[in-house]
Amino acid sequence: MSRYPGPDYDADGRYPHPQQGGNHRRRNDGAETLAGVVRAITTAIATIFLLHIVFVVLDANQGNSVVSFIYSAAKVFVLGFGDVFTPRDANVGVVLNYGFAALVYLVVGQLVIKMLRR
Repeated sequence: MSRYPGPDYDADGRYPHPQQGGNHRRRNDGAETLAGVVRAITTAIATIFLLHIVFVVLDANQGNSVVSFIYSAAKVFVLGFGDVFTPRDANVGVVLNYGFAALVYLVVGQLVIKMLRR
């Protein structure tokens, strides 16, 4: 008789390693792949927002192709979060609005990832 009763332990009273079989929950490889894609996309968008904030605060050259690309991409992804806060200083508005948008993307992304892994 096993020292630890229950279906999760083998005859020696040890918890079986997932690759050795036993009663364990297998992860769906498709869901894991999709979770990785969601994480990559949300991280990339949050990075675009962060770069946009840095470029605006440091008054980067908008004629530069990288700065222009980041500005355009940030405008596409910000959706309705671009004018949530309307302080008098435009730079503070960019920091608050795009920072908030980045936070929302990351939180929603994590929630989606958790749902996929269930």
